[in-house]
Amino acid sequence: MADRYPFSEIEPKWQQRWEEQGLFRAESHSSKPKFYVLDMFPYPSGAGLHVGHPEGYTATDIIARYKLMRGFNVLHPMGWDAFGLPAEQYAIETGTHPRDTTRKNIATFKRQIQRLGFGYDWSREIDTTDPRYVRWTQWIFLQLHKRGLAYTAEIPVWWCEGCGTVLANEEVQDGTCERKGHPVARRPMRQWMLKITAYADRLLEDLAGLDWPEPIKEMQRNWIGRSEGAEVDFAVADGAAAGEKIRVFTTRPDTLFGATYLVLSPEHPLVERVTAAAQQAAVERYRAEAARKSELERTDLAKTKSGVFTGSHAVNPVNGEQVPIWIADYVLASYGTGAIMAVPAHDQRDFEFARQYGLPIRPVIVPEGAPLAEPLEQAFEAVGRMHDSGAFSGLPSDEGKRKITEWLAARGAGKPTVNYKLRDWLFSRQRYWGEPIPIVHCGKCGAVPLPESVLPLELPAMQDFRPTGTAEPPLARAAEWVRTTCPTCGGTAQRETNTMPQWAGSCWYYLRYLDASNDRQAWAPAIERYWMPVDLYIGGAEHAVLHLLYSRFWHKVLYDLKLVSAPEPFQKLVNQGMILGEDGEKMSKSRGNVVNPDDVVAEHGADAFRLYEMFMGPLEAVKPWSARSIVGIDRFLQRVWDVGVSVAGVSSGGAAEDAKLTRSVHATIKKVTEDIDGLRFNTAISALMVLAGEIQEHVARRTSHVVDDRPPVAGRGSCDLRPTTCDGSPRWAVETLLQLLAPMAPHIAEELWERLGHRESIFRQPWPSYDAALLQSDTVELVVQVNGKVRSRVTVPVAIGEEELRQLVFGDEQVKRWLDGKPVRQFVVVPKRLVNLVI
Repeated sequence: MADRYPFSEIEPKWQQRWEEQGLFRAESHSSKPKFYVLDMFPYPSGAGLHVGHPEGYTATDIIARYKLMRGFNVLHPMGWDAFGLPAEQYAIETGTHPRDTTRKNIATFKRQIQRLGFGYDWSREIDTTDPRYVRWTQWIFLQLHKRGLAYTAEIPVWWCEGCGTVLANEEVQDGTCERKGHPVARRPMRQWMLKITAYADRLLEDLAGLDWPEPIKEMQRNWIGRSEGAEVDFAVADGAAAGEKIRVFTTRPDTLFGATYLVLSPEHPLVERVTAAAQQAAVERYRAEAARKSELERTDLAKTKSGVFTGSHAVNPVNGEQVPIWIADYVLASYGTGAIMAVPAHDQRDFEFARQYGLPIRPVIVPEGAPLAEPLEQAFEAVGRMHDSGAFSGLPSDEGKRKITEWLAARGAGKPTVNYKLRDWLFSRQRYWGEPIPIVHCGKCGAVPLPESVLPLELPAMQDFRPTGTAEPPLARAAEWVRTTCPTCGGTAQRETNTMPQWAGSCWYYLRYLDASNDRQAWAPAIERYWMPVDLYIGGAEHAVLHLLYSRFWHKVLYDLKLVSAPEPFQKLVNQGMILGEDGEKMSKSRGNVVNPDDVVAEHGADAFRLYEMFMGPLEAVKPWSARSIVGIDRFLQRVWDVGVSVAGVSSGGAAEDAKLTRSVHATIKKVTEDIDGLRFNTAISALMVLAGEIQEHVARRTSHVVDDRPPVAGRGSCDLRPTTCDGSPRWAVETLLQLLAPMAPHIAEELWERLGHRESIFRQPWPSYDAALLQSDTVELVVQVNGKVRSRVTVPVAIGEEELRQLVFGDEQVKRWLDGKPVRQFVVVPKRLVNLVI
């Protein structure tokens, strides 16, 4: 047995050599086929990596190294998504400038990542806070602005007083800021918006051509939420707003005769004017409560429905019936018109609300050929035939939708409409640590974009990043920076003091990797045409909607501007599963279950860490970390080390190679190749473990004493013990094992490859190929039937002749018993499958 594998010496050696040789530098121009493999780049937090972070990075590194060996020009870059609220909060708490914090965190992350031996092209490293990167983020914003896709609007937003900034819906839970627990409230504010809704249909339609997990596609479809229906006008019947119209959107105009009440969102502009004096206090209390809830809470189907009557009524346009007007928080101002017609017999949410408040439930759709049971126990939401609907009664639902919509349109009471859940992207943040928006505000010219030639617009050097206590962002304190001149008229102007959200830098980073050192363009067109789209994108499912949706939106705008050549950025997407703590819970400091990869690498080495993360289970699965289980990986690597060292310096030769081992090697090549292509790394590693064991047995079985033919020297006898084989060295098998293992455990593979006498990196070698003929078995099992019924089975050589086959079959004891001396009329052979004897 060789000495223990010295990973602590070997791994730094090869990491340094790969970098010196530029082994993983992609060629910007090449005749080779390209392969662009991308990680969702990390936010460099102060905590550094935990063992869950490198799972996806390990997977992309395996693919990158494998594709390199398959002859591809591989682009595998890394960078840092470094703007954002956490760095700013840390700056406020500690007085450290966020730029200093970010620089320190990036250094920590990079050290940890490099220690794991990932083959990144570090010449393309990016940092979203670098002015050279900010310049092009601002430039893309200006392209959006030119096309009318960036605009300002006064909208209700979540304002966190403690953080001093606007929060996204996803950052609000139970009326508090998710990160710090500060109370939040809705307030109207002037915000920059991006018109993502202009691309809603294309974002939806183009999902069909992407190789993405279907659940991720469905999440995007639901977020976009395209629905066809009709807008219907209900006239207010009483109160201060009498005669005004409440417009509702419905996907089921065929149920209009079943509308028994209207519901307005608490933020609807007509609420105050339709509220009767007697209901004013109750309505105000309810609106205040709703303002503390996030949209996710309000639309939770499992929660108890709540609402309040306004004291006013509206007129149903199809039957003239007056229906009460309520407000309820399950109706959102951001969806449709902010008002709905409630049909409790045919919508479960409305049904529960009506039961709770004693409102009428009137069925107007019945199943084909059967009446609805009375009273209803739940809403009947399926299509059927219209019932109790005046002249439309008896029509199928689909036809009824069309007929009623036409009837409404003819009377000016409605029209067909397509609606979306997707809202325009709120793009402003009241923060310091973000990209400045390259707009100045002029009293004469309005909002004026900066000339592209003056970009980047950098943040001013501030020491006080705290919230101002008002809606003014921290940048408003930088008075000298804010004061400027208008690029159009030369008059006095003020800079925009809102900054961009963290999403901005991550929307397009995959494009900057293509041409990261270009100071004249964000990327050169020829380089973009060569590399795009991304062939494989791996990252966490937590970015399944917003990051991917925003990136696709920006990319489509750039495509329309003819700045990119493909309509979609990411062709194939894979979400790695979460790695839990040893307690089966999500890793977090508060639980005390975080595992630091530095500790694991110090004890077991980077190769063991990489292999274990891939061996834990399927890449997409959620699985718990186990410090005990990684020991099995240590044993495997030691076995590889032992067989590699044992054949180093011994050349292949001698008699014929071992046929069984040869078949095993070729079968393993086939298995590992197919598994890596399918991202089934756990089963690929299992196959390599089996092969390593077979090679080790072969070495142990064949090792013998041989006479050393070297001239005797003082202090050494004429016979040494050295490993070889009597009938051929397994060196060829060890070399193949190392090539197959190299993408997953690169350090040990490179070291042993060098010890076997190779001067060029193992990653410059072609990927092994297998001989399919060798995988064919020499024998085959045949079913033996007598009169069509299975009576026995015989194992025979594949190339057996019919006469030999007859002798074997007729000599089989089971066959003899069933023949019972009777003559065989027919001897039917189906090659490699069966023999049928007809008696």
